[in-house]
Amino acid sequence: MAAISLAAPWILRRAVRTFSLPQPLLHLNPGSCFHGTHRPFTFPTSLRHTASGIRQLIQAVKGNFDDLLKGVGDKNAIEEVKHILEMESMMALEKLADVKAVAQGGYPQAERCRLSVGHPEALTSDPDIVAALSITGNFGFQPCSHGDFLGSILGTGIAREKIGDIILQGEKGAQFLVVPELADYLITSLEKVGNVSVSCTRIPLLALEYEPPRTKSFKTIEASLRVDALASAGFKLSRSKLVNLISNGDVRVNWTTVTKNGTTLRTGDIVSVSGKGRIKIGEINSTRKGKFAVELIQYL
Repeated sequence: MAAISLAAPWILRRAVRTFSLPQPLLHLNPGSCFHGTHRPFTFPTSLRHTASGIRQLIQAVKGNFDDLLKGVGDKNAIEEVKHILEMESMMALEKLADVKAVAQGGYPQAERCRLSVGHPEALTSDPDIVAALSITGNFGFQPCSHGDFLGSILGTGIAREKIGDIILQGEKGAQFLVVPELADYLITSLEKVGNVSVSCTRIPLLALEYEPPRTKSFKTIEASLRVDALASAGFKLSRSKLVNLISNGDVRVNWTTVTKNGTTLRTGDIVSVSGKGRIKIGEINSTRKGKFAVELIQYL
């Protein structure tokens, strides 16, 4: 089965929110509880292994989110909540169906990413759903901010949800990510940023110049690999405090909200706690006493 781009929205990792594109986004609520409302949905067995089946799900559960948000007067709040629910649904889809969801933002630390969904055998490599562009000009005497670059890009007439991260490069200009179908349009349309005349060219993703995050590593010895154990050690919080944060929905593993204290972690997992930052699970080794020596990598 070929990979399908049912929904390739830009998602903001830290806020766990999506930025919807005009094409249909997969609205799936597989028995999860969203803001106290329980709306079970049975994933039909006959649909689990086919692209057409997944597409049918879009129509089968379309409107569930609208029902959840009836009575909310603030339109901006409605959109924000919809974005959160959509992201959670995409993650749930990967768990329930024989499909894989791949997030791609152009580089490892990208905040804004796009999702592709398809059969694991079809998604053996990163989908080509992100393009990188470089903006160059004489910014030595007229430095421009992130807002200046974003404003000029949007000034060409495209929508914000089509744009990924913008990486500032000081006097050299900036690099940014965009949906591939708009790359040629921006190359010909983007002529100025602020008062600076610019040229816009396409570059390989490997040419992106981003600054790796600052981190520090330390080790902890724990009896288990449970999220409440490792996160309490990583964030220097008591186990009871961490359990409360999990209950409040403030703890995420790989940008998905954790609901169980006993969720098992493994090397490479990213754990984030609202207001506390992020840690990455590094190397894990067993001790002679049957415990686990775990490397924790803290993002500074």
